[in-house]
Amino acid sequence: MERNFRKIREGVVVSNKMEKSIVVEVERKFKHSKYGKFLKKTSRFMAHDENQDCNIGDTVRIMETRPLSKNKCWRLVEIIERAK
Repeated sequence: MERNFRKIREGVVVSNKMEKSIVVEVERKFKHSKYGKFLKKTSRFMAHDENQDCNIGDTVRIMETRPLSKNKCWRLVEIIERAK
């Protein structure tokens, strides 16, 4: 049986104060339908970090998964870039 496609997002870690959890802020740009101006919109996702190796400012890739808690349904795939 084949698994369905899962959403993948890239963003920056803004909080790692929880046990095995991180908050990732994903920014996307879109064009306004009437005025054509590009706007920035940020979304915050709570993701599962099993090994607790993320720090604030890291750029990470997260993947959608089954619900792990009340508001955590994403998991860490990889750390793309460490914070300087």
